[in-house]
Amino acid sequence: MQQPDSTAPASARIDARIAELGDWRGEVLGRMRRLIREADPDIVEEWKWMGTPVWSHGGIVCTGESYQSVVKLTFLKGASLDDPAGLFNASLDGNARRAIDIRDGEEVDAEAFQALVRAAIALNLSAGKARPKRAKTGQA
Repeated sequence: MQQPDSTAPASARIDARIAELGDWRGEVLGRMRRLIREADPDIVEEWKWMGTPVWSHGGIVCTGESYQSVVKLTFLKGASLDDPAGLFNASLDGNARRAIDIRDGEEVDAEAFQALVRAAIALNLSAGKARPKRAKTGQA
């Protein structure tokens, strides 16, 4: 399969990556991409670091990497997110990132995953807002 040139939009490059994988990894990456886009129709798809799909809204939400035995979705601020369903199963010792490693035959809970995507977006958007200053109390 011919790769899109370096001027192709990120979405076309991600389409090409999914097709290029051609196995369970392509199916998983395609499914997770659909879930991300359903969770936030305004998400921005990017292509960074010489071939990594990235989804952003107010900052990077997550990346989607494919390896021989795993598809890895890394949330850059994952350590700051609640994960009641326990989806994060990799990069658990980092100060900021958390990842979801998906192996052949594994299924990720769609609703819980979309909740993580929405929480990451909310965190990104809240980080840009200035916190109100507290009134100083003076001595009388």
